[in-house]
Amino acid sequence: MFALTSIRHKLLFYYTLLYALSLSVGFATVYVIIRDSLQNNIESELQNTTTAVYNLVQTAATVSIKNYLRGVGEKNVEIIDALYQKSRQGRQTDAEAREKAAEVLLSQTIGESGYIYCLDSNGIVVVHPQQSLLGTDVSGYSFVKDVLAKKKGYLEYDWKNPGEEVARPKALYMIHFEPWDWIIAISSYRAEFKDLVNVDDFKESVLDLKFGRTGYAFVVNSEGKAIIHPKLEGINILAVEGLPNEYLAEIIRRKNGRMVYPWQNPGEAKPRQKLCIFNSIQEYDWVVGAASYHDEFYQPLRTIGTLVLATFLATMFLVLSLSLKISNSITTPLQKLMDHFNRAGKGDFSLRMAVTSTDEIGRLARFFNRFMEQLGQYHSDLKQQMQVRQDAENSLRQSEQRYRSVMASAADPIITYDMEGRVTYFNPAFQQVFGWSLTECLGRKMDHFVPPENWPETSVMINAIKEGRVLSATETKRLTRTGEIRHVSISGAVLRDHNQQLVGSVVILRDITETKMLTKQLMDIGDNVRQTIGQDLHDDLCPHLIGIGGLSSALHATLKENGSEGAALAERIVELIDDATTKARGLSRGLCPVHLVAYGLHSALTHLAEHTEMTAGIRCTFTGDESLKITDNALATHLYYIVQEAVNNAVKHAGASSIDISLGEEDEYLHLLIGDDGHGIDEDIDEQGGKGMGMQIMKYRVQVIGAFLDLVSSREEGTTLHIFMKKSEMTHHEQ
Repeated sequence: MFALTSIRHKLLFYYTLLYALSLSVGFATVYVIIRDSLQNNIESELQNTTTAVYNLVQTAATVSIKNYLRGVGEKNVEIIDALYQKSRQGRQTDAEAREKAAEVLLSQTIGESGYIYCLDSNGIVVVHPQQSLLGTDVSGYSFVKDVLAKKKGYLEYDWKNPGEEVARPKALYMIHFEPWDWIIAISSYRAEFKDLVNVDDFKESVLDLKFGRTGYAFVVNSEGKAIIHPKLEGINILAVEGLPNEYLAEIIRRKNGRMVYPWQNPGEAKPRQKLCIFNSIQEYDWVVGAASYHDEFYQPLRTIGTLVLATFLATMFLVLSLSLKISNSITTPLQKLMDHFNRAGKGDFSLRMAVTSTDEIGRLARFFNRFMEQLGQYHSDLKQQMQVRQDAENSLRQSEQRYRSVMASAADPIITYDMEGRVTYFNPAFQQVFGWSLTECLGRKMDHFVPPENWPETSVMINAIKEGRVLSATETKRLTRTGEIRHVSISGAVLRDHNQQLVGSVVILRDITETKMLTKQLMDIGDNVRQTIGQDLHDDLCPHLIGIGGLSSALHATLKENGSEGAALAERIVELIDDATTKARGLSRGLCPVHLVAYGLHSALTHLAEHTEMTAGIRCTFTGDESLKITDNALATHLYYIVQEAVNNAVKHAGASSIDISLGEEDEYLHLLIGDDGHGIDEDIDEQGGKGMGMQIMKYRVQVIGAFLDLVSSREEGTTLHIFMKKSEMTHHEQ
C-alpha cells in the first residue's frame, strides 16, 4: 500500500504517527501514574481510617475497663484501710483484720471469671481464691515483674489458663497497701468487659470520618447489626431486603482485608462500585471498616483525562499543519528533480537544477548538476568502452574457438574439471579411449574410472592441483567404460580466473598401454637374451676355461719337473685362467641366476642372501612363504633383480650391517620387503650425473610388472623398500 503512496503523504503519515504515539505514550504514562497514585492514596487513607476506628474502640474500651477496675480497687482499699485502723485501735488483732480483708476480697467476682488477689513486694501470694497458691513465689512471671515494679496502675497482658490452647488478653489494676505491704490486683479477661464499652464515647468521632463525597466508616457485629453507621445504625443489615447484604456477610466472614463490591444505599437510584478496607476487634466480635465509591475516587482522574484529550487534539492539529508544511518543502523540489530525471532518461544530459538554498535540498540540486555532468562524460566513455569490449569479446571468441579446435584435434585424452572435481569438458580422444560421452559425464565426478588400488597416487595428484601446483607426468591406471584397464601417463595444471583464483584444472591422460606392453616385451626379450648369454657362459665358456686350466696345470707341472725357466710363466697362466673362470661364473650367475631358473624365486633369494653374507661379511636373511608360488619366470626375474639391486645399494652405498628380505601374501596382495639398518639413501640425488640409476631401474621394473613401490628411508632407522601388487596382476603376467 505504501509503495504507491507519495512522499508527501508518507511524511504526513509518519510525522503524525510519531507524534500520536509519543503523545499517547506520554499521556498514558501520566494517566497511569496519577491513577495508581490516587488509588494508593485512597486505599492508604481507608486503611488508616480503619486503623483509627479500631484504635478508637480499643482506647474507649481500655479507658472504661481501667476506670472500672480502678474504682473496684479504690473501694477495696478503703475497706482494708478501715479494718487496719480497727486493729490499730485494739478493737481486733492484726491477724483478724487481715483475715477479714481477705474474705472481703475473695468474695468479689470481677466480670465473669475475674477475681482479686494480693502479693507482697517479693512476689509471694498472700491472698488468692486458690488456697494452694498461698505462699507461692510467682515473681518469675513477666507480668508479675511489671506489677512488682509499678505497684500501682493499669496493666494488660496475655494469659493462658491450664487446658486452654490460645492465650487471651487480660486487664489488671493494682494498688499498694503499704501498711501490710499488700499489692492488691484486680484482674479479668478484657472480653468480659465488653458491656462496659459505651459506643457514644466514640460514635461521633467515627461518623465524622469522610472519604470523597459520601464515603464513611462503620462498625458492625458478627450478626450483621450496624453498631455505628451513618444511615443504618441499630439495624441488622443482613436481614434487610433489597440490600446487597451478601457482600457484608463476606466481610464479616473474612474479618480482615479489602473488597470491591456494588452497593446501593437506601434512597439511591442504582448501585455503585465500592471499595472497603476492614478489620476485626475480636474481643467484642466487631468488624470496623472504611468504605468509599470508585466514581468519587476517580473524579479528579476523569477531569485530567478530559484535559489530556483536549490537549492531544489541539497538539495533533498543530502537528498536522506543521507536517504538511515540512512535506511540501521537501516534495516540491523532489518533484522537479523527478521531472529532470525523466527527461534525462530520454537522453538529454544538459538539464540542470536551480540552486536556491544551502540546505539539503540545495546540496541535492548541486549533486544533481554534478551528476548530470559526470553522466554526460560517462555516456561518452561508455560508448568507447563498449566498442573496446565488443572487440575483446570477438578476440576471446576466436581464441576459445582455437582452444576448442586444439583440444578436439589433440591425440591424447584431455579433460577439464572444476575445483570440486566435476567434469566441465573433455575432448573426443577421451571418449575414443575410455568410452564415455561428454553428455553423460558433464557436471559429474569421474571417480568410477579410477581403480581402487590406484587411489593413493591419484589422491597425491588431486592435492597437488588443489595447492595450485603443476602436475608432472605420473604413470598410473584408469578404467574404460567396459572395465578394461588402461595404463596412462597423467600430467596437468590448474586453471585460474582473472583474479588468479583457482577455478579448475586441465589434465592430459596419455595412453601408454601399448608402450608399456612393448617395453615389457623388450625387457622380457632382454632378460631372455641375458639368460641365454648367462647360460652359454655357464655351460660352454666355463667348462672350456676349466679344460684350458687343467692343461695349463699339466704344462706347469712338466716344465717344473724339467727345471725349465717357463714354469713360472705357466704358473701365472694357470692363475689367470682360474681368475677368468671365476669371473665367467660370476657373469653367468648375474645374467642368469641358476637357482632362479632351476628352483624358483624362493631358492634364488635364499642363495642371494647366503652369497651376500659370504662376500660382504654382513648379516643377510630371507624369509618367504613357501605356499606362495610364482610360476611366471618374467615376473620372478623382475622381482629377483629388484631385490638384487636393493641389496647392492644397501651394501655399497648405505653401509648396512644387517639386511632382511621377506616375501609373502596378505589378503589380495603380494608383499616383498627389503630392509636394512644403514644410513639411508637420498631420493633426490642427481640422476643426470649418473647417480641413482639403480633406483630408477627398480622403479621402472615395478611399473612394468604393475606393482607399487613404497620407500621409507632415514639416517637413524635405515631404509625399507616395500613392493606390493595385486594377485590378479600375477595372473595377468602368466596369461
